[in-house]
Amino acid sequence: MASASVIDDYVTTLARTLRGPLRVRRDMIAEARDSLTDTADAYLAEGMGRDEAERRAVAEFGMVTEIAPGYQDELAACQGRRTAAVLFVSVPLSTVIWSVIWRVYPQNPWTPVRPVWFSPLAQFLDWFQFGMGVLGALALLTLARGPLRHRNPKIVTRALGVLLWIQVPLVIGMSAALTLGRGTGLRDADLFPAGLFACLFSYAVAGSLLFSATRCLLVSRRTTPPRGREAVS
Repeated sequence: MASASVIDDYVTTLARTLRGPLRVRRDMIAEARDSLTDTADAYLAEGMGRDEAERRAVAEFGMVTEIAPGYQDELAACQGRRTAAVLFVSVPLSTVIWSVIWRVYPQNPWTPVRPVWFSPLAQFLDWFQFGMGVLGALALLTLARGPLRHRNPKIVTRALGVLLWIQVPLVIGMSAALTLGRGTGLRDADLFPAGLFACLFSYAVAGSLLFSATRCLLVSRRTTPPRGREAVS
């Protein structure tokens, strides 16, 4: 079926090409449509036919292959900022919560002597988590609008996604080792109200970070228009 108009066809191709946060992407597409419509209306006022006016407006706006990378860079930066903000706030907060829990959690009377690696690993995990929070803050600065922004936000966003897919499994593994080394089962921790809250919060943080990391990897991929529409202009 033929497209409703040249502008509609162009905007549809652009929308299918871009990936990223839904609301931001919709705003970008709406702005592009408004700009194209305004330009076409100006040509209509000069006496040009609608189809030709829309083609002229699209030609001036640029091919999808030309403008999509710029839009995608902004979408990648937006996704990276969101992910970095979650990392900056939630990871150090989770560390503080668990530090308090370990201090007030009632001791298991059958708890064995902790292995020699317990304290060094616990300290490393705390510093590792706070270090990730610092990296989140640096990523926020790097992806923020302004003179400090990286020239290629896709690189920063992709690196953030890869880093989180390494960090989250490592934290889960170290936390499980500490739980076993302490001699307290996860089931017992869940029965303790504060422990239950800490567990649920940690699960939510881990799930959110992995979801955001996956989004970072998706939005930082190379922008390619749908097959057969590369030459829309």
